[in-house]
Amino acid sequence: MKHLILSLALVATLFSCKNSETKPEETLVEANHLQDLFSMMQGSFTSEIQAEVDSTYFNISLHMYPIWEEKGNFLYVEQALTSRQNKPYRQRIYEVTQLNDSLFSSAIYTIEHDSLWIGKWKTPKAFDALSMNQVSKKEGCEVTLKRINSEYFKGETGDKTCSSTLYGASYATSEVEILSDKIISWDRGFDDKDEHIWGAEKGGYVFNKLD
Repeated sequence: MKHLILSLALVATLFSCKNSETKPEETLVEANHLQDLFSMMQGSFTSEIQAEVDSTYFNISLHMYPIWEEKGNFLYVEQALTSRQNKPYRQRIYEVTQLNDSLFSSAIYTIEHDSLWIGKWKTPKAFDALSMNQVSKKEGCEVTLKRINSEYFKGETGDKTCSSTLYGASYATSEVEILSDKIISWDRGFDDKDEHIWGAEKGGYVFNKLD
């Protein structure tokens, strides 16, 4: 009888261990890849190689550096012709957030008196003097990115959600691919008849990371 009781106790223990091992869903934690994406978006980039191969593309410098660390995941973004970096044609702030385990959002803000911040990507702490009251969110222009794998995120803006009046356009679109060593960005403007008004015609700009 004693041996029978010991045997039953052993079987019960084995089943208990087996049950705890066959319910991994109880201990699963939603993957958080926000910092992976945020890190991949940081740095200085250039389209120089693409411009050398295809003259229809300009040699453009792109700088993206983190600011406002205590507020979340924000980047100051500055784009300019490499030969005219003291006169950028685009200055923005991006806010990167995670929507679920595989989707992310990159919201876009314009900057009041943006000329005051030219070149400040070199000293990101300078943006501590810039408040949220001095920036404006471009509603409908956020890019929704999907995580394809650990080194590749891809996304775009909504369907005609980002209004634009640049060069007579009605709306703008952005298609973005973020990889560990480059960012591919295709920004275009269209009129109310869906005719292409501005932006690269053949495909996105390929910005290779410099650092």
